[in-house]
Amino acid sequence: MVIFQKRVTDLTELALSRFVARARRAAGLKGLVNVLLTSSAEMKSLNRRFRGKDKPTDVLSFPAEPDAQKQFAGEIAISAEIAAHNAWALRHSPAEEVKILVLHGVLHLRGYDHECDNGQMARREEQLRAKLHLPLVLIERTGRKR
Repeated sequence: MVIFQKRVTDLTELALSRFVARARRAAGLKGLVNVLLTSSAEMKSLNRRFRGKDKPTDVLSFPAEPDAQKQFAGEIAISAEIAAHNAWALRHSPAEEVKILVLHGVLHLRGYDHECDNGQMARREEQLRAKLHLPLVLIERTGRKR
């Protein structure tokens, strides 16, 4: 399920739903994924509540409980505002940026963690980015851990 609390230029719910399905298959993630496109204010609230960080962020992933993961993999929240800003700065479309963030979130739901995996997630994200025809991956372009 895709929920647009904030709209993204040139991106429909249907197009994003189809991309989520492609990203899940490419990453080998079983179970459905819900995606929320929301405001930076909401992302700040979620980040504070679930990660103890009092600032907005571009993407958050919430894995499902282990007993539910065969049918439901988890949820991804994305700031439409940060996605639009990053897209402008990196010279690609906001729709592409949202897809990059979805892929990043899917990999987190798959169990990858770029903060402690010695580059394993970055390598996998790069492979899948190429397969899914996306611009630079999130980790490699920022050169930072989030």
